[in-house]
Amino acid sequence: MNKNEFAPTAPMGWNSYDYYCTAVNEEEVKANADYMAEHLLPFGYQYVVIDIEWYSNDAATDDQYQYIPFGDNEMDAYSRFQPSPARFPSSADGTGFTKLAAYIHAKGLKFGIHIMRGIPRKAAHDHCRVLGTEETADKIAEPSSICGWNPDMYGVKNTPAGQAYYDSLMQMYADWGVDFIKCDDICDTWTYRESNHNTFTGWEETRMIHRAIMKTGRPIVLSLSPGPAQLPRAYEYAHNANMWRITDDFWDSWELLKPMFWRCETWLDHVKPGCYPDCDMLPVGMIGGKFQDHNERMTAFTKDEQKTMMSLWCMFGAPLMIGADLTQMDDWTLTLLTNRDLLSMLDGKHHGTQVLRDDRQAVWMNVCQEEKEISLGLFNLSEEEREIAVTEKDLEEAGLYQEIPGMSKSDLEGRRFVESWGGEAAAMQNGELRALVPAHGVRVYKTRFLPR
Repeated sequence: MNKNEFAPTAPMGWNSYDYYCTAVNEEEVKANADYMAEHLLPFGYQYVVIDIEWYSNDAATDDQYQYIPFGDNEMDAYSRFQPSPARFPSSADGTGFTKLAAYIHAKGLKFGIHIMRGIPRKAAHDHCRVLGTEETADKIAEPSSICGWNPDMYGVKNTPAGQAYYDSLMQMYADWGVDFIKCDDICDTWTYRESNHNTFTGWEETRMIHRAIMKTGRPIVLSLSPGPAQLPRAYEYAHNANMWRITDDFWDSWELLKPMFWRCETWLDHVKPGCYPDCDMLPVGMIGGKFQDHNERMTAFTKDEQKTMMSLWCMFGAPLMIGADLTQMDDWTLTLLTNRDLLSMLDGKHHGTQVLRDDRQAVWMNVCQEEKEISLGLFNLSEEEREIAVTEKDLEEAGLYQEIPGMSKSDLEGRRFVESWGGEAAAMQNGELRALVPAHGVRVYKTRFLPR
Protein backbone atom coordinates (compact mmCIF):
# COMPACT_ATOMS: atom_id res chain seq x y z
CA MET A 1 0.00 0.00 0.00
CA ASN A 2 1.38 3.39 -1.05
CA LYS A 3 0.17 6.56 0.68
CA ASN A 4 -0.05 8.31 -2.71
CA GLU A 5 -2.85 5.90 -3.59
CA PHE A 6 -4.92 7.37 -0.75
CA ALA A 7 -5.55 10.54 -2.79
CA PRO A 8 -5.10 9.90 -6.52
CA THR A 9 -6.88 13.20 -7.16
CA ALA A 10 -6.89 16.41 -5.14
CA PRO A 11 -9.24 15.95 -2.13
CA MET A 12 -12.48 17.92 -2.33
CA GLY A 13 -14.97 18.48 0.46
CA TRP A 14 -16.11 20.63 3.37
CA ASN A 15 -14.38 21.75 6.56
CA SER A 16 -16.31 23.10 9.55
CA TYR A 17 -13.86 25.79 10.69
CA ASP A 18 -14.70 28.87 8.61
CA TYR A 19 -18.28 28.98 9.91
CA TYR A 20 -18.38 26.92 13.11
CA CYS A 21 -14.90 27.60 14.54
CA THR A 22 -14.43 25.39 17.66
CA ALA A 23 -18.13 24.86 18.26
CA VAL A 24 -19.58 22.56 15.59
CA ASN A 25 -21.88 19.81 16.82
CA GLU A 26 -23.20 16.51 15.50
CA GLU A 27 -26.49 17.89 14.20
CA GLU A 28 -24.67 20.59 12.23
CA VAL A 29 -22.15 18.13 10.77
CA LYS A 30 -24.98 15.86 9.61
CA ALA A 31 -26.88 18.78 8.07
CA ASN A 32 -23.82 19.82 6.06
CA ALA A 33 -23.18 16.20 5.04
CA ASP A 34 -26.79 15.92 3.87
CA TYR A 35 -26.35 19.00 1.68
CA MET A 36 -23.06 17.75 0.27
CA ALA A 37 -24.47 14.35 -0.61
CA GLU A 38 -27.37 15.91 -2.49
CA HIS A 39 -25.74 18.87 -4.21
CA LEU A 40 -21.94 18.45 -4.29
CA LEU A 41 -21.08 14.75 -4.34
CA PRO A 42 -21.93 14.47 -8.07
CA PHE A 43 -19.18 17.04 -8.73
CA GLY A 44 -16.48 15.21 -6.74
CA TYR A 45 -16.82 16.76 -3.28
CA GLN A 46 -16.75 13.94 -0.75
CA TYR A 47 -14.84 14.73 2.46
CA VAL A 48 -16.75 15.98 5.54
CA VAL A 49 -14.11 17.26 7.98
CA ILE A 50 -14.73 18.26 11.61
CA ASP A 51 -12.16 20.87 12.53
CA ILE A 52 -10.54 21.82 15.82
CA GLU A 53 -11.61 21.16 19.45
CA TRP A 54 -14.22 18.43 18.88
CA TYR A 55 -13.15 17.00 22.24
CA SER A 56 -13.91 20.21 24.18
CA ASN A 57 -17.04 20.35 26.34
CA ASP A 58 -16.85 24.09 26.86
CA ALA A 59 -15.25 25.58 23.73
CA ALA A 60 -18.68 26.54 22.43
CA THR A 61 -19.57 28.63 25.46
CA ASP A 62 -16.41 30.58 26.23
CA ASP A 63 -16.15 34.18 24.97
CA GLN A 64 -12.69 34.88 26.44
CA TYR A 65 -10.58 32.17 24.80
CA GLN A 66 -10.77 30.54 21.42
CA TYR A 67 -8.68 27.68 22.83
CA ILE A 68 -9.27 27.28 26.56
CA PRO A 69 -6.15 26.50 28.63
CA PHE A 70 -6.67 23.14 30.36
CA GLY A 71 -10.35 23.19 29.51
CA ASP A 72 -12.91 20.48 30.09
CA ASN A 73 -11.76 18.02 27.43
CA GLU A 74 -12.89 14.43 26.94
CA MET A 75 -10.05 11.89 27.14
CA ASP A 76 -9.86 8.11 27.51
CA ALA A 77 -7.63 6.09 29.83
CA TYR A 78 -4.87 5.92 27.20
CA SER A 79 -4.20 9.66 26.78
CA ARG A 80 -6.39 10.01 23.66
CA PHE A 81 -8.98 12.75 23.21
CA GLN A 82 -12.57 11.64 22.61
CA PRO A 83 -15.53 13.52 21.11
CA SER A 84 -17.48 15.71 23.51
CA PRO A 85 -20.71 13.81 24.23
CA ALA A 86 -22.49 17.11 24.85
CA ARG A 87 -21.82 18.13 21.24
CA PHE A 88 -21.66 14.65 19.66
CA PRO A 89 -24.30 12.57 21.49
CA SER A 90 -23.65 9.42 19.45
CA SER A 91 -20.21 9.20 21.12
CA ALA A 92 -21.64 8.98 24.65
CA ASP A 93 -21.42 5.17 24.59
CA GLY A 94 -17.62 5.30 24.24
CA THR A 95 -17.50 4.45 20.53
CA GLY A 96 -16.02 7.80 19.52
CA PHE A 97 -16.99 9.00 16.06
CA THR A 98 -17.94 5.50 14.86
CA LYS A 99 -21.66 6.21 14.47
CA LEU A 100 -21.21 9.65 12.90
CA ALA A 101 -18.66 8.23 10.44
CA ALA A 102 -21.12 5.47 9.54
CA TYR A 103 -23.84 8.07 8.89
CA ILE A 104 -21.53 9.97 6.54
CA HIS A 105 -20.28 6.83 4.81
CA ALA A 106 -23.87 5.72 4.18
CA LYS A 107 -24.30 8.84 2.06
CA GLY A 108 -21.34 7.92 -0.14
CA LEU A 109 -19.10 10.48 1.59
CA LYS A 110 -15.84 10.26 3.53
CA PHE A 111 -15.22 11.34 7.12
CA GLY A 112 -12.39 13.50 8.42
CA ILE A 113 -11.23 15.10 11.67
CA HIS A 114 -8.75 17.73 12.81
CA ILE A 115 -6.11 16.85 15.41
CA MET A 116 -3.32 18.72 17.13
CA ARG A 117 0.23 17.40 16.96
CA GLY A 118 1.27 15.76 20.21
CA ILE A 119 -0.17 14.27 23.39
CA PRO A 120 -2.60 16.06 25.74
CA ARG A 121 -0.78 18.06 28.40
CA LYS A 122 -3.39 16.93 30.90
CA ALA A 123 -2.46 13.31 30.16
CA ALA A 124 1.19 14.08 30.92
CA HIS A 125 0.38 15.97 34.12
CA ASP A 126 -1.89 13.13 35.33
CA HIS A 127 0.58 10.40 34.31
CA CYS A 128 -2.00 8.69 32.11
CA ARG A 129 -1.21 5.40 30.40
CA VAL A 130 0.05 4.83 26.86
CA LEU A 131 -1.59 1.83 25.22
CA GLY A 132 0.73 -1.05 24.42
CA THR A 133 3.57 0.13 26.70
CA GLU A 134 4.54 0.32 30.36
CA GLU A 135 5.17 4.05 29.92
CA THR A 136 3.00 6.94 31.01
CA ALA A 137 2.29 10.09 29.04
CA ASP A 138 4.75 12.22 31.01
CA LYS A 139 7.61 9.97 29.88
CA ILE A 140 7.00 10.49 26.17
CA ALA A 141 5.92 14.14 26.30
CA GLU A 142 8.32 16.92 25.25
CA PRO A 143 7.32 19.78 27.61
CA SER A 144 9.38 22.38 25.72
CA SER A 145 7.33 21.77 22.56
CA ILE A 146 3.99 23.55 22.96
CA CYS A 147 1.90 25.12 20.23
CA GLY A 148 1.96 28.92 20.50
CA TRP A 149 -1.73 29.39 19.81
CA ASN A 150 -3.40 26.26 21.18
CA PRO A 151 -2.29 25.08 24.63
CA ASP A 152 -3.77 21.57 24.55
CA MET A 153 -0.69 19.48 23.69
CA TYR A 154 2.93 18.66 24.37
CA GLY A 155 5.11 17.33 21.59
CA VAL A 156 5.88 13.60 21.51
CA LYS A 157 9.41 12.23 21.75
CA ASN A 158 10.62 9.96 18.97
CA THR A 159 10.97 6.86 21.14
CA PRO A 160 9.40 3.39 20.89
CA ALA A 161 6.80 4.45 23.46
CA GLY A 162 6.19 7.70 21.58
CA GLN A 163 5.60 5.73 18.39
CA ALA A 164 3.30 3.38 20.32
CA TYR A 165 1.19 6.37 21.35
CA TYR A 166 0.73 7.48 17.75
CA ASP A 167 0.14 3.87 16.69
CA SER A 168 -2.71 3.54 19.19
CA LEU A 169 -4.12 6.96 18.20
CA MET A 170 -4.19 6.26 14.46
CA GLN A 171 -5.59 2.77 15.03
CA MET A 172 -8.40 4.25 17.11
CA TYR A 173 -9.19 6.69 14.31
CA ALA A 174 -9.11 3.86 11.76
CA ASP A 175 -11.51 1.86 13.94
CA TRP A 176 -13.82 4.87 14.05
CA GLY A 177 -13.86 4.98 10.25
CA VAL A 178 -11.77 8.12 9.73
CA ASP A 179 -10.72 8.72 6.11
CA PHE A 180 -8.96 12.10 6.46
CA ILE A 181 -6.80 13.66 9.18
CA LYS A 182 -5.88 17.32 9.26
CA CYS A 183 -2.95 17.52 11.67
CA ASP A 184 -2.21 21.00 13.01
CA ASP A 185 0.92 22.65 14.45
CA ILE A 186 3.09 20.36 12.37
CA CYS A 187 3.64 21.71 8.84
CA ASP A 188 5.22 24.98 9.92
CA THR A 189 4.35 27.75 12.33
CA TRP A 190 5.60 31.15 13.41
CA THR A 191 6.11 29.76 16.91
CA TYR A 192 9.36 28.07 15.93
CA ARG A 193 10.62 30.54 13.36
CA GLU A 194 13.37 32.03 15.56
CA SER A 195 14.48 28.85 17.32
CA ASN A 196 15.88 26.78 14.44
CA HIS A 197 13.24 24.29 15.50
CA ASN A 198 15.33 23.21 18.48
CA THR A 199 12.18 22.59 20.50
CA PHE A 200 9.92 21.72 17.58
CA THR A 201 9.37 17.97 17.28
CA GLY A 202 7.08 18.35 14.28
CA TRP A 203 9.44 16.92 11.67
CA GLU A 204 9.85 13.67 13.59
CA GLU A 205 6.19 13.57 14.56
CA THR A 206 5.17 13.83 10.90
CA ARG A 207 7.14 10.66 10.22
CA MET A 208 5.69 8.96 13.32
CA ILE A 209 2.12 9.76 12.28
CA HIS A 210 2.79 8.56 8.73
CA ARG A 211 4.22 5.27 10.01
CA ALA A 212 1.24 4.85 12.33
CA ILE A 213 -1.27 5.44 9.53
CA MET A 214 0.44 2.90 7.31
CA LYS A 215 0.29 0.31 10.10
CA THR A 216 -3.50 0.61 10.30
CA GLY A 217 -3.98 -0.61 6.74
CA ARG A 218 -6.66 2.05 6.23
CA PRO A 219 -6.17 4.65 3.45
CA ILE A 220 -6.29 7.77 5.63
CA VAL A 221 -5.38 10.99 3.82
CA LEU A 222 -2.95 13.08 5.90
CA SER A 223 -3.11 16.88 5.65
CA LEU A 224 -0.52 19.06 7.42
CA SER A 225 -1.20 22.55 8.84
CA PRO A 226 -0.55 25.41 9.27
CA GLY A 227 1.69 27.10 6.74
CA PRO A 228 3.54 28.47 5.07
CA ALA A 229 5.27 25.19 4.30
CA GLN A 230 9.04 25.32 3.82
CA LEU A 231 10.14 24.63 0.26
CA PRO A 232 13.42 22.91 1.33
CA ARG A 233 11.22 20.38 3.17
CA ALA A 234 9.19 19.49 0.07
CA TYR A 235 10.51 15.93 0.08
CA GLU A 236 9.51 15.46 3.73
CA TYR A 237 5.97 16.63 3.05
CA ALA A 238 5.57 14.54 -0.10
CA HIS A 239 7.05 11.41 1.45
CA ASN A 240 4.91 11.48 4.59
CA ALA A 241 1.69 13.35 3.78
CA ASN A 242 -0.86 13.94 1.03
CA MET A 243 -1.46 17.67 1.61
CA TRP A 244 0.52 20.47 3.22
CA ARG A 245 -0.45 24.09 3.70
CA ILE A 246 1.52 26.64 1.70
CA THR A 247 -0.09 29.59 3.49
CA ASP A 248 -1.16 30.62 6.95
CA ASP A 249 -4.93 30.74 7.57
CA PHE A 250 -6.54 32.04 4.39
CA TRP A 251 -9.54 34.36 4.65
CA ASP A 252 -11.76 36.51 2.40
CA SER A 253 -9.35 39.35 1.69
CA TRP A 254 -7.75 40.41 -1.60
CA GLU A 255 -4.58 41.19 0.37
CA LEU A 256 -4.36 37.46 1.11
CA LEU A 257 -5.54 36.21 -2.28
CA LYS A 258 -3.12 38.16 -4.46
CA PRO A 259 0.02 36.65 -2.80
CA MET A 260 -1.32 33.18 -3.49
CA PHE A 261 -0.13 33.61 -7.09
CA TRP A 262 3.43 33.81 -5.79
CA ARG A 263 2.87 30.85 -3.45
CA CYS A 264 1.41 28.69 -6.21
CA GLU A 265 4.26 29.66 -8.53
CA THR A 266 6.71 28.51 -5.85
CA TRP A 267 5.06 25.12 -5.32
CA LEU A 268 3.66 24.19 -8.74
CA ASP A 269 6.41 21.67 -9.52
CA HIS A 270 5.42 19.65 -6.44
CA VAL A 271 1.82 18.94 -7.43
CA LYS A 272 1.36 15.30 -8.38
CA PRO A 273 -1.11 12.46 -7.69
CA GLY A 274 -1.11 11.82 -3.95
CA CYS A 275 0.80 15.02 -3.12
CA TYR A 276 -0.91 18.41 -3.02
CA PRO A 277 0.39 21.77 -1.81
CA ASP A 278 -2.68 23.13 -0.01
CA CYS A 279 -4.03 26.67 -0.47
CA ASP A 280 -6.39 26.28 2.54
CA MET A 281 -10.18 26.44 2.66
CA LEU A 282 -12.39 28.35 0.27
CA PRO A 283 -13.96 31.16 2.38
CA VAL A 284 -17.08 31.49 0.24
CA GLY A 285 -20.78 31.71 1.07
CA MET A 286 -21.83 32.25 4.69
CA ILE A 287 -18.90 32.15 7.12
CA GLY A 288 -17.94 33.34 10.63
CA GLY A 289 -21.14 32.30 12.37
CA LYS A 290 -19.80 30.64 15.53
CA PHE A 291 -16.64 32.64 16.08
CA GLN A 292 -16.22 34.58 19.32
CA ASP A 293 -17.46 37.80 17.71
CA HIS A 294 -20.46 35.95 16.19
CA ASN A 295 -19.68 37.73 12.93
CA GLU A 296 -21.85 35.71 10.58
CA ARG A 297 -21.39 37.21 7.12
CA MET A 298 -21.37 36.51 3.45
CA THR A 299 -17.81 36.30 2.16
CA ALA A 300 -16.14 39.68 1.68
CA PHE A 301 -14.73 38.51 -1.65
CA THR A 302 -16.38 40.04 -4.70
CA LYS A 303 -17.77 37.64 -7.27
CA ASP A 304 -14.82 38.34 -9.54
CA GLU A 305 -12.40 37.61 -6.70
CA GLN A 306 -14.18 34.33 -5.98
CA LYS A 307 -13.83 33.33 -9.64
CA THR A 308 -10.15 34.23 -9.46
CA MET A 309 -9.66 32.10 -6.35
CA MET A 310 -11.53 29.11 -7.76
CA SER A 311 -9.70 29.38 -11.09
CA LEU A 312 -6.25 29.58 -9.49
CA TRP A 313 -6.88 26.71 -7.09
CA CYS A 314 -8.08 24.46 -9.94
CA MET A 315 -5.43 25.44 -12.49
CA PHE A 316 -2.74 24.92 -9.84
CA GLY A 317 -4.24 21.58 -8.77
CA ALA A 318 -4.97 22.39 -5.12
CA PRO A 319 -7.44 20.56 -2.86
CA LEU A 320 -10.86 22.21 -2.60
CA MET A 321 -12.26 22.41 0.93
CA ILE A 322 -15.36 24.58 1.25
CA GLY A 323 -15.51 26.75 4.37
CA ALA A 324 -19.14 27.88 4.13
CA ASP A 325 -22.14 26.73 6.13
CA LEU A 326 -23.54 24.54 3.37
CA THR A 327 -27.05 24.69 4.79
CA GLN A 328 -27.14 28.41 3.87
CA MET A 329 -25.64 27.96 0.41
CA ASP A 330 -26.95 30.41 -2.21
CA ASP A 331 -27.39 29.53 -5.88
CA TRP A 332 -24.54 31.72 -7.13
CA THR A 333 -21.98 30.14 -4.78
CA LEU A 334 -23.16 26.65 -5.67
CA THR A 335 -22.65 27.51 -9.34
CA LEU A 336 -19.16 28.81 -8.53
CA LEU A 337 -18.21 25.57 -6.78
CA THR A 338 -19.61 23.27 -9.46
CA ASN A 339 -18.04 24.69 -12.62
CA ARG A 340 -17.23 21.48 -14.48
CA ASP A 341 -14.61 23.11 -16.73
CA LEU A 342 -12.63 24.12 -13.68
CA LEU A 343 -13.20 20.94 -11.69
CA SER A 344 -12.03 18.78 -14.59
CA MET A 345 -8.51 20.09 -13.98
CA LEU A 346 -8.45 18.15 -10.67
CA ASP A 347 -8.76 14.70 -12.28
CA GLY A 348 -5.09 13.80 -11.80
CA LYS A 349 -4.40 14.03 -15.54
CA HIS A 350 -4.09 17.81 -15.86
CA HIS A 351 -0.95 19.83 -15.22
CA GLY A 352 -0.80 23.54 -14.41
CA THR A 353 1.97 25.98 -15.30
CA GLN A 354 2.36 29.69 -14.64
CA VAL A 355 3.17 31.34 -17.96
CA LEU A 356 3.90 34.84 -16.67
CA ARG A 357 3.28 37.07 -13.66
CA ASP A 358 3.94 40.61 -12.54
CA ASP A 359 2.23 42.92 -10.08
CA ARG A 360 -0.67 43.64 -12.44
CA GLN A 361 -1.40 40.33 -14.13
CA ALA A 362 -0.78 36.61 -14.23
CA VAL A 363 -1.35 33.99 -16.93
CA TRP A 364 -1.69 30.28 -16.23
CA MET A 365 -1.82 27.34 -18.60
CA ASN A 366 -3.37 24.00 -17.69
CA VAL A 367 -2.95 21.04 -20.03
CA CYS A 368 -4.27 17.49 -20.20
CA GLN A 369 -2.00 15.57 -22.53
CA GLU A 370 -4.35 12.58 -22.71
CA GLU A 371 -7.33 14.67 -23.83
CA LYS A 372 -5.20 17.18 -25.78
CA GLU A 373 -6.96 19.87 -23.76
CA ILE A 374 -5.64 23.38 -23.06
CA SER A 375 -6.99 25.98 -20.63
CA LEU A 376 -5.56 29.48 -20.36
CA GLY A 377 -6.26 31.65 -17.33
CA LEU A 378 -5.87 35.43 -17.74
CA PHE A 379 -5.86 37.01 -14.26
CA ASN A 380 -6.11 40.75 -13.63
CA LEU A 381 -4.27 41.52 -10.37
CA SER A 382 -4.69 45.27 -10.74
CA GLU A 383 -7.31 47.66 -9.42
CA GLU A 384 -8.81 48.55 -12.79
CA GLU A 385 -10.31 46.68 -15.72
CA ARG A 386 -7.66 46.07 -18.35
CA GLU A 387 -6.75 44.02 -21.38
CA ILE A 388 -4.54 41.00 -20.83
CA ALA A 389 -2.89 39.02 -23.59
CA VAL A 390 -0.93 35.81 -23.87
CA THR A 391 1.13 35.13 -26.97
CA GLU A 392 2.02 31.96 -28.80
CA LYS A 393 5.65 32.60 -27.88
CA ASP A 394 4.69 32.80 -24.18
CA LEU A 395 3.01 29.41 -24.46
CA GLU A 396 5.94 27.90 -26.33
CA GLU A 397 8.35 29.07 -23.64
CA ALA A 398 6.01 27.64 -20.98
CA GLY A 399 6.35 24.22 -22.60
CA LEU A 400 3.04 23.86 -24.46
CA TYR A 401 4.51 21.91 -27.35
CA GLN A 402 6.25 19.53 -24.97
CA GLU A 403 2.98 19.05 -23.09
CA ILE A 404 1.07 18.22 -26.29
CA PRO A 405 3.40 16.50 -28.76
CA GLY A 406 2.45 17.00 -32.35
CA MET A 407 1.06 20.48 -31.85
CA SER A 408 2.72 23.30 -33.78
CA LYS A 409 2.56 27.08 -33.95
CA SER A 410 0.26 26.99 -36.95
CA ASP A 411 -2.25 24.91 -34.98
CA LEU A 412 -2.83 27.79 -32.56
CA GLU A 413 -3.54 30.51 -35.08
CA GLY A 414 -7.27 31.04 -35.36
CA ARG A 415 -7.99 28.33 -32.81
CA ARG A 416 -11.38 28.72 -31.10
CA PHE A 417 -11.43 28.94 -27.32
CA VAL A 418 -14.52 29.03 -25.05
CA GLU A 419 -14.56 31.00 -21.78
CA SER A 420 -15.26 28.71 -18.83
CA TRP A 421 -17.20 31.20 -16.69
CA GLY A 422 -19.37 32.90 -19.30
CA GLY A 423 -19.25 30.73 -22.42
CA GLU A 424 -17.99 33.46 -24.74
CA ALA A 425 -15.89 32.40 -27.72
CA ALA A 426 -12.43 33.79 -28.48
CA ALA A 427 -9.61 32.93 -30.86
CA MET A 428 -5.85 33.19 -31.21
CA GLN A 429 -5.35 36.08 -33.65
CA ASN A 430 -1.98 37.32 -34.88
CA GLY A 431 -0.22 35.03 -32.44
CA GLU A 432 -2.05 36.08 -29.29
CA LEU A 433 -5.18 35.58 -27.22
CA ARG A 434 -6.44 38.84 -25.76
CA ALA A 435 -9.31 39.64 -23.39
CA LEU A 436 -10.74 42.48 -21.32
CA VAL A 437 -10.64 41.33 -17.68
CA PRO A 438 -12.29 43.08 -14.71
CA ALA A 439 -10.24 44.23 -11.72
CA HIS A 440 -9.28 41.27 -9.50
CA GLY A 441 -11.02 39.06 -12.08
CA VAL A 442 -10.20 36.27 -14.50
CA ARG A 443 -11.04 34.86 -17.89
CA VAL A 444 -10.41 31.13 -18.40
CA TYR A 445 -10.34 29.95 -22.02
CA LYS A 446 -10.49 26.29 -22.96
CA THR A 447 -9.87 24.42 -26.20
CA ARG A 448 -9.07 20.91 -27.35
CA PHE A 449 -6.38 20.13 -29.94
CA LEU A 450 -7.39 17.57 -32.51
CA PRO A 451 -4.55 16.52 -34.83
CA ARG A 452 -5.19 17.12 -38.52
